[in-house]
Amino acid sequence: MAENEAGEFTPYYRATAERPPRPTLLAALDRFGDKIGFAVDLGCGQGRDTVELLRRGWRVLGIDAEKEAIAGLLARPGLPLDRLETRIARFEDADWPPADLVVSSFALPLCPPERFPGLWRKIVASLRPGGRFAGQFYGDRDSWAGRPGMTFLDRGAVEALLSGLAVEMFEEEERDAVTPRGQPKHWHIWHVVARRD
Repeated sequence: MAENEAGEFTPYYRATAERPPRPTLLAALDRFGDKIGFAVDLGCGQGRDTVELLRRGWRVLGIDAEKEAIAGLLARPGLPLDRLETRIARFEDADWPPADLVVSSFALPLCPPERFPGLWRKIVASLRPGGRFAGQFYGDRDSWAGRPGMTFLDRGAVEALLSGLAVEMFEEEERDAVTPRGQPKHWHIWHVVARRD
């Protein structure tokens, strides 16, 4: 998810549901090779990344705070529901079992700053040895920086989060573009794949 207006995600879901999986997810999956495991998709939306994981044979737990998102995911045709579990919950409140992959595409910034450290510790602790995190953090020069209830991190803060992990992808993106709803925005994003040894 990318826009922090609770209960008003319908345009976002419509704009993104059929887009291809995120490059961070694909990069993480490439590093797993032929391994098939269990993934947790935090802020799964209507399944942009979840569908790709299921297509590759993974078991997935999709967690999203929006009932509409989970309903849209479950309504997608042809999903192997025997390998998909869903929960309606804010991910900082949710618990999940040990995972080979935790993916959170553009969702972690929606965690309030005071709860973010605990959420990140929970993510890292849930990774099995060799497990990976794939996702994004918003940078301190993002035009939304300072919005209440959202977390923004400078390079030093992101590097500190990743200090106990083997970083396999660390890309900074900064550009002027639009949101999925068509609103102008200055994006400052850290794209990350990191492995727990």
